[in-house]
Amino acid sequence: MEAYTDFAQVYDEFMDETPYEEWCAFLVGMLGRYGLKEVADEDSRLLDDTYVISDGPNEQHLRQERNTILDLGCGTGTLTQLLARKGYDMIGVDNAQEMLQIAMEKRDESGLDILYLLQDMREFELYGTVGAVVSVCDSINYLLEEEEVLRTFKLVHTYLYPGGVFIFDFNTVYKYSQIIGDATIAENREDCSFIWENYYHEAEEINEYDLTIFVRSKEALFQRFQETHYQRGYRLEQMCRLVEQAGLKILETLDADTREAAGQESERVYIVAKKA
Repeated sequence: MEAYTDFAQVYDEFMDETPYEEWCAFLVGMLGRYGLKEVADEDSRLLDDTYVISDGPNEQHLRQERNTILDLGCGTGTLTQLLARKGYDMIGVDNAQEMLQIAMEKRDESGLDILYLLQDMREFELYGTVGAVVSVCDSINYLLEEEEVLRTFKLVHTYLYPGGVFIFDFNTVYKYSQIIGDATIAENREDCSFIWENYYHEAEEINEYDLTIFVRSKEALFQRFQETHYQRGYRLEQMCRLVEQAGLKILETLDADTREAAGQESERVYIVAKKA
């Protein structure tokens, strides 16, 4: 799963057209629809330090846990910060140290109170429960075996507060095999450029993409870096089965582009699930 080393330093520049604001609005809407907004509204008085909760500090602690969101595979923390600005207590987990370092630098500049943890999503550990877990931008696709996905989902179930919501997206087999498999994508900018070569391995349903990155140094010379990433495509029914095996109840499956019901030709899918 190790990736995003040299690429981390130019990740945000190449992702500057990614609709993070739109993703944030979607997530906030889903969280509101399935309960977390109600919890935040009920407990907005927690933001007032003068308010004393009659049930004692333990009840206050539990309410704060319900208003906490885990961003699993948070990368450089762009979405994590947007959710923090919406008033949620945020935790970001990622296993790429270089990406997480950028996230922490951005946090320090913003002054936001975000906890970042350098952890593998297959083995993450938290200090308590959270009201929601989100994972977007195909982080789950870096899990190449079903058993790794199931292990991750079981951890999500473990750390979700009762009634907590899990929202994640994933790229489908259809996208890799029919849309981007064996395609080459290139982009040239003033200070950096990249070549992204895709190779789809049909038997394993794994997409390999080789990144060649050119970054301008202070001496006006370009440094060349190379990284290889592997992502596995999953089918909707396959992913739903793993979610249910982890003990979570599926609430919605949506095409990430149309926001309609997911279908066989959906390229990226959102699954919204809940801990019963």
